[in-house]
Amino acid sequence: MPPPKQRKICVMGFRAVGKSTITIQFVENHSPDTYNPTIENTYKKIIKHQGQEYATEIIDTAGQDEYSILNNKYSIGIHGYILVYSVASRSSLETIKALNDKILNSLGTEKIPRVLVGNKSDLVNERVISKEEAQSLANEWDCAFVECSGKNNENVEEVFKQILNEVGKSQQTEPPQKEGCILM
Repeated sequence: MPPPKQRKICVMGFRAVGKSTITIQFVENHSPDTYNPTIENTYKKIIKHQGQEYATEIIDTAGQDEYSILNNKYSIGIHGYILVYSVASRSSLETIKALNDKILNSLGTEKIPRVLVGNKSDLVNERVISKEEAQSLANEWDCAFVECSGKNNENVEEVFKQILNEVGKSQQTEPPQKEGCILM
C-alpha cells in the first residue's frame, strides 16, 4: 500500500458550536463531558477512505466571531475547512458566512475545499436553522453539507469523509485541452 497522503484540516466556527466535540468524537470516539472553551488543539489520525490512507492533522481552533482576525496558520498549508455552526444558533451561521469570506479573501480564491456542518442536530426543539436553508448555502458555495450531532456521534464520521472528498475533488487536474482547429 502506498504511504498515507498528508491532509491538514481546519475546524472553524463560532464559540460553543461543538467544534471540539465533533473533533474529539471522531479522533477519540467519545464526547467531552464538560464544555471547556478551546484555545487551540491539534489532533492526528490515520483515516482510511476509498481505499487510500490519509495521515490527517486536524486543527481544532478557538471560537471565532465575525470580528476575529484570521490567523495566518489557518490559511497556510491547509487542505480543507470544516465550517461548523449550531442548528440552534442563527448568529453561529452568520459567523460562518463571515469566516468563509475571510478565508476566501486571505487565499485569494473563490473556491476552497470545505464542508458546511450543522452541529447539534439532536436539539430538535431548539432548531432555528433548517436543513434546507443550510443546504441552499452549501449549494451557493459549491461545497458539501452535513448535519451531525457530535454529542450523540451521529454523522460525525461523514463530516470527515466529506472533507476528504472535497479535497480530492479540488486536487483533480482538469483534462488537457485537445489541440485542433477552431472554425468560425
